[in-house]
Amino acid sequence: MQSITEIVNVTREVSWLPWAVQYFFLIGLSIGCFLLTLPWHLARRARWEGVARLALAGALTCGLAAPVALLADLHQPARFWRFYAHPNLGSWMAWGAFFIPAYLVGLFAYSWAVLRPELAEDAAARGRLAPLYRLMGGRPSRRLVRATAGLTGIGAALVLLYTGMEVAVVGARPLWNTPFLPVQFALTALAGAAGLVLVLQRLIGPRAAEAEAALNGVVALALGASLALGLAWFLLGLSGLSAVHAEALASVSGHRRWLLTAIWGVAATLAAVLIALVRPVGSGLVTGLVALHAAWMFRWTVFIGGQTVPKTGAGLYEYTLPLGPAGLAGIIGTAGLCVTILVVIDALLPPARGPGSTTATAERI
Repeated sequence: MQSITEIVNVTREVSWLPWAVQYFFLIGLSIGCFLLTLPWHLARRARWEGVARLALAGALTCGLAAPVALLADLHQPARFWRFYAHPNLGSWMAWGAFFIPAYLVGLFAYSWAVLRPELAEDAAARGRLAPLYRLMGGRPSRRLVRATAGLTGIGAALVLLYTGMEVAVVGARPLWNTPFLPVQFALTALAGAAGLVLVLQRLIGPRAAEAEAALNGVVALALGASLALGLAWFLLGLSGLSAVHAEALASVSGHRRWLLTAIWGVAATLAAVLIALVRPVGSGLVTGLVALHAAWMFRWTVFIGGQTVPKTGAGLYEYTLPLGPAGLAGIIGTAGLCVTILVVIDALLPPARGPGSTTATAERI
């Protein structure tokens, strides 16, 4: 006698929407841009002078836009208050509610510290805003810059740690449950930040060959290291040395969608690394866009793609990007918000000076 066993599986909607992808993307770019300001403001490496200005604008722009995307992903912005009213200190997500403000406060303080001399010099040309610029301006202080950079660096490290760990600790999803994930987030964030500054160089300047070469070097190094980690993850899964990685690899193997994603990601990343190494000057727009694409694609694949893999059952869940605020319109709106913030910041900051023009000021610090 034969028996038939019927298996019923429920298709579930994704709980982390594209808003989450945008938050992780933007906060990573902000931290990466902050790191790119340090070679000039702390070490006074001349080739990074022009980079520091654009990177600081990028850090502030993405840092201000990221919490908007995060609040939108909570579906009800008032839920953010629950992290403070009823903190669950055993949750990495709850700790993020404290790490994010700490990083942003540090970033604002650091920005003020490095811009004080320029704010004071620019006050006379600001009309009604002149009193505010004189109040915010002051004499250069290298000690203040170092102190605020240190505090911001601690906040940035904590944000990178929590954003990686709150995903990596999800044991129910082997694809996420890997110690490689926080490091991959950090590497792709740095690559994306260098890519953003390369794009800003082409759009709003100033363009400098040495700065472009330095940024292309960061793109090549970060993306190359990211590829190496990806290869290590694949080999661990293929060899079976790690049960979690083997299970993760098995959950996506055999699915054409994941195979095409892997091929596209590796090919695009390798192309960017090769272009950055072979032609470090003159290729900034291409490598910059690819680096931004790599940072976005990695997060989209991890969050949205990862949620299409069932915790139990076979096959993949289907996901279609909505056209409304929870999908395409939200992504476009966030991009528009970033452009608006960047325009406002560029208007409020003192006029950019060409590379080498602040050397005299640097010597007085």
